[in-house]
Amino acid sequence: MQNVSDEPRATGRGFTLAELLVALVVTSIILGAVATLAFALSKANDATGDSSYKQSQLRYATLRVKELLGHCKLICYGGTDDFAVWRADENNDSQINISELVYIERGAGRDHLQLTEFTSSNNSAISLSSINARATNWWTAYCSSARFTELIPHCSNVQFSFDMNPPRSKCVIISFNLVENDIVRQYRISCRLRGWAGNLLSQAGGSNSIVSDDD
Repeated sequence: MQNVSDEPRATGRGFTLAELLVALVVTSIILGAVATLAFALSKANDATGDSSYKQSQLRYATLRVKELLGHCKLICYGGTDDFAVWRADENNDSQINISELVYIERGAGRDHLQLTEFTSSNNSAISLSSINARATNWWTAYCSSARFTELIPHCSNVQFSFDMNPPRSKCVIISFNLVENDIVRQYRISCRLRGWAGNLLSQAGGSNSIVSDDD
């Protein structure tokens, strides 16, 4: 009688070396394509995020600057790295007070845009001739601290242009470069002083002082 084995008999064969190599190549191609697609999507998301962030900064800066300059009374000082704005005559004394001044600054490197304001209850009148670059600290005679607001923290080649020398200026252009997705783009903010108070400037001898018995 023939013995019958209890073990199952093999019905197939194993993969050959060539078949394994082909499978590995195909798998590598698929994984490479997936990795490339994931990298491309990540770069696209980063580019979109960078562009959205820069554009939000630009919108915020434009709104703040246009509101400030559009309603201000005078450009009191224009220097190398900043210019000073008489924001409003808040106490109706027809004089400039320290809390009514705002600086728009670009820094010595011309690489940022920020506002500088002063909080003080000192209502002493400030003559136009006394107003200088913020970095000279002339303002410490009226106030002990300043508050800074970043409009655009990282930009380049910031330029200030006036139609006339302050305080006769009625138009201001702020231009600068922003890098978006490794591309340098130029922007500018143009403003006209709708609330210009030229009537308060002394006309005597071409003086740029504010008309007042105390000036």
